[in-house]
Amino acid sequence: MSSQGNVRRLSLQKIIKEEHQDAPLESVSMLQVRSIATFEPAIGLMPRLSSFVVLRVLDLSTCALVDHNLQGLWSLVHLRYLGLSDTGLCELPEEVGKLQFLQVLDVTGNWRIRKLPSSVTKLRRLMCLLYKERCTRLPGGIGSLTAMEELSSILGDSLSIVKEMGNMKRMRKFKIEFEHMSLELEEAFVKSLGEMSNLQSVTISIDGRYKMMDLLGEKWVPPQGLRELKSRGGRVCRFSRLPAWIRENPSQMSQLSWLEIGLTEVRQVDLRLLGRLPALQILLLECLRQGPLLVEADGFRCLTLFYLWSSSPGQVVFQPGALPKVERIALHTGLSVAKEEVDGNNGGDWFDTGIGNLPSLRSVNVVFCTSLLREEDANKATSALVTTLRAHPNSPGYDVNVEDIYSDDGEWL
Repeated sequence: MSSQGNVRRLSLQKIIKEEHQDAPLESVSMLQVRSIATFEPAIGLMPRLSSFVVLRVLDLSTCALVDHNLQGLWSLVHLRYLGLSDTGLCELPEEVGKLQFLQVLDVTGNWRIRKLPSSVTKLRRLMCLLYKERCTRLPGGIGSLTAMEELSSILGDSLSIVKEMGNMKRMRKFKIEFEHMSLELEEAFVKSLGEMSNLQSVTISIDGRYKMMDLLGEKWVPPQGLRELKSRGGRVCRFSRLPAWIRENPSQMSQLSWLEIGLTEVRQVDLRLLGRLPALQILLLECLRQGPLLVEADGFRCLTLFYLWSSSPGQVVFQPGALPKVERIALHTGLSVAKEEVDGNNGGDWFDTGIGNLPSLRSVNVVFCTSLLREEDANKATSALVTTLRAHPNSPGYDVNVEDIYSDDGEWL
């Protein structure tokens, strides 16, 4: 690097230790530097931050920062991108509000940051705010962040915060966690979601025992560009029945590729409707009960992962030609009282699930539930499936078990 020339992009990394590298690069002109990325342990080579008067991009991710490393940072008023992930920060200071042109702020990986400063709401150009999931409490006034497009996990128990989210009309991706849910809170959430016409991915997690989100299922009209409706840590978003926006016209959701929901009951008609989602690649379903199901050959053409868990499962049979791209199967299943109960099974082997018909299999996880089967039948079904999987041309990995799963025929709240 010439000490006489101006530098616009600077990457600092310290692979070989040399004596002349121990001091900061003060001799190099930094007046025109627009972008800096540095890696541990090269943080010691960083010139004073105040010398980068027109800096737009600063990435200090994975560098061990202490207070003196940040001296001059908050005077970099032209910053658009600030990467502080995995830097060991304990808190984000109020001075961050001085960075009026900031568009991306990333403080992920700093597990000791539990809350964000109120000055964050002054960053009116902020488009992406990323932080550790345990830092879920946002300051009041987040509705002023009208340029926001991506936001890490939000604790949605504050009615005012949920209402303010409706001002973020450009939102594309966010996660929200509800510890408690009320009708008023759900109404506000559905209304705010309705303002987000660019939404592509939303992760909804609900604590408490089996709280339904039927307003979300019946009143929300998702944008056609929605790609993901997800949950986190098993705290799935549950509905009394399949949401209206799937029941009424599943083909309209032409970009939905990931769907993770809970239903009171999964019926054959529900499976057919889900199979008509043209771009669906990942389907994770939970339910209280599920009768015999036939996964037919004319649906789920793009699906790669099929997961079905039920407190009271019936048999699941895969028709020849079904799920041509599925690589991973995970399900809790029983067996029919009689093989004729599964329409289309054509009187075949009672223990044949049809999983061997799936041409792209790589991984299989099946639990046969002895609460619904005689132990002898469950063991025969397990043996039959293992034999089928061992003969499969892909030699998929498998975990096939017999368990006494508690059968719950009650209702979710």
